[in-house]
Amino acid sequence: MFNRRDFLKLLGVGAYSMTQLSDLEKMTSALGTSPEMPVLFLGHGSPMNAIEENQFVSGFRKVAATLPKPNLIICISAHWFTKGTKVTAMPNPPTIHDFGGFPKELFDVQYPAKGSPEGAKQTKEALHPTLVELDETWGLDHGAWSVIKHLYPKADVPVIQLSIDYMQGPRYHYELAQRLKTLRSKGVLIIGSGNIVHNLGLVDFKNFDKDNYGFDWAVEARETVNAHLLNGNTEALINYQKLSKAVQLAVPSPDHYLPLIYTLGLKGKTDKLELFNDKCVAGSLSMTSVKIG
Repeated sequence: MFNRRDFLKLLGVGAYSMTQLSDLEKMTSALGTSPEMPVLFLGHGSPMNAIEENQFVSGFRKVAATLPKPNLIICISAHWFTKGTKVTAMPNPPTIHDFGGFPKELFDVQYPAKGSPEGAKQTKEALHPTLVELDETWGLDHGAWSVIKHLYPKADVPVIQLSIDYMQGPRYHYELAQRLKTLRSKGVLIIGSGNIVHNLGLVDFKNFDKDNYGFDWAVEARETVNAHLLNGNTEALINYQKLSKAVQLAVPSPDHYLPLIYTLGLKGKTDKLELFNDKCVAGSLSMTSVKIG
């Protein structure tokens, strides 16, 4: 018969001191328990979606209306690509305007959501034994705030960001995400923010506002990835570099694709998966978004 210490060892925390375990239990209690939260992958697209009224913004708001209000949001954004893994740990994360060439109105946007030092510590503990740095220099980049502001316009849910380690491959990130599953039952909404089809070098700016406009390869890539998502072919999506040339054009670098892999790592066996905002933009981008659970 297992005692409490044996059980904790099975969970991978047996090497912790009892003081560390007590601290972890306090942080878990602080978040409380809740029905298991859904998981989102949001195709964030242009930063201008932060201030425009369009069908994609409407899609974000519609999905928000289906969600229980979370205690905390963890966002894995394509725009925080780091050596090693970091999590924002400041109480008041700044709004980062990590782009150029856009109107002043966009740079004036502030998203004053609180951070969560305790949530950051709990995320760090959940990801043990991976070394996670508590970061107090980043904040909320546009991959986070430009979409979360439509989900929670009052900025009344604390937000932290988890970075993507650019030294690691898709399977590593998939397996890392799996360690965060328990947080779903603590009222934590986990969001991956990127774009599945994202080739900025081939964007057709002249047709940026054309509805559902994608080059043939972009449409093919979207359909391929969508089919694997809906059929539960996670292995194919982890090994996306073995997929068609169209997919390689859609994912010329992994930064915007890996947030999807985090989302899939959080999927439970009985979770439903549905797509929304499933359209191409400007020839070489897609806004396809995913709700799990």
